[in-house]
Amino acid sequence: MERQVVGGILRRFCNWLPRHGAGPPQDNLGEVVKEPERAQEHCLPNFAGGQHFFEYLLVVSLKKKPSGDDYEPTITYQFPKRENLLRGQQEEEERLLGAIPLFCFPDGNEWAPLTEYPRETFSFVLTNVDGSRKIGYCRRLLPAGRGPRLPRVYCIISCIGCFGLFSKILDEVEKRHQISMAVIYPFMQGLREAAFPAPGKTVTLKSFIPDSGTEFISLTRPLDSHLEHVDFSSLLRCLSFEQILQIFASAVLERRIIFLAEGLSTLSQCIHAAAALLYPFSWAHTYIPVVPESLLATVCCPTPFMVGVQMRFRQEVMESPMEEVLLVNLCEGTFLMSVGDEKDILPPKLQEDILESLGQGIKGSQTSEQINEHVSGPFVQFFVKTVGHYASYIKREANGQGHFQERAFYKALTSKANRRFVKKFVKTQLFSLFIQEAEKSKNPPAGYFQQKILEYEERKKQKKPKEKTLK
Repeated sequence: MERQVVGGILRRFCNWLPRHGAGPPQDNLGEVVKEPERAQEHCLPNFAGGQHFFEYLLVVSLKKKPSGDDYEPTITYQFPKRENLLRGQQEEEERLLGAIPLFCFPDGNEWAPLTEYPRETFSFVLTNVDGSRKIGYCRRLLPAGRGPRLPRVYCIISCIGCFGLFSKILDEVEKRHQISMAVIYPFMQGLREAAFPAPGKTVTLKSFIPDSGTEFISLTRPLDSHLEHVDFSSLLRCLSFEQILQIFASAVLERRIIFLAEGLSTLSQCIHAAAALLYPFSWAHTYIPVVPESLLATVCCPTPFMVGVQMRFRQEVMESPMEEVLLVNLCEGTFLMSVGDEKDILPPKLQEDILESLGQGIKGSQTSEQINEHVSGPFVQFFVKTVGHYASYIKREANGQGHFQERAFYKALTSKANRRFVKKFVKTQLFSLFIQEAEKSKNPPAGYFQQKILEYEERKKQKKPKEKTLK
């Protein structure tokens, strides 16, 4: 039903659906190359390094329609231009490029030339019916010039989830465009020829700019790549820790969540941050960081979704027939609609643990990576404490195929509150996809989540002798 609802609206544009995690889990996507130890752990495709940075750089401009005063977004620049494509490849490219302008200008067609416009950086995720993903990194701004003019969007299309790094690339594109479009080409060509760096590594590009000479641009990936696709700062500015916890609780049970905000940057960053709290699990339902006006019917979808809607469409959203939805006003830091039980979904003691960890304070001198770790850490610990023992309850046959022992798994929890929660959580698609990958994997668990599980188990072992001594 979900695919029919969203897909039906989009079918006139393309076969690319604005869904996050649709189809098979990301580890089955043939085009995605990732670190072996990171399997099953990423909401967005993660690369070990060595791949191309991007597929396209596009400039999307507003062009007046032949009839009326409305404008429609149109691709006015494309790099690279692909030639000698097979018929099937050409058709797929046309469908993809036909969909992108809609997401670069999701606000509708009623525009007028402006003299001032604050630049915005945002992103969108398109998932093909075969499960392959493309991420659009966008910078919307007024072009250089005098007098009223229309904004345009620079959009980089890539399979790689690394928002901070691509934001820096957009800075370089914007700087060159102030000079000439011709200056962008050699920079992007050099970027296209460079290999995407492995976690913790840096790639340095040499670029010539008229009147400035040769510049060296360094692009570095964080050493721990599981949070490189997210920035929690906007979410922290807009909402309290208690509200973030309730959003997390709703997402864990795969409910319908709508974020409202004025700016595209705020919407994009907050919805990516909310999805990232689910790590090591991946949101596997409708996921649209900024819903275009023509797709507002998505909020009537009866299946789970996580979407962002601009505040100008608040009334249309409020009047839509929706059931059991959490409607988050990021501008005012309030919930406009809720189910009412959000505070009771998670075990009380574990809620206290999360809030206590979050409340230990974020210092102004901390980097964005440190802030991300501070916010993400308590939620990772929540999953460590509730489901971190999953590997012990996968029984394997002689051929290595595993079978998850669900009943024994949740009965192993000594806390009744934790057991009640886990009995619900194991029925979600979040958990099912995670366990399916674990059952199929021939290798022992590894990666960041497994590291945290081992650390937690070690702390428990050290704690037991102390308790015996006290007795």
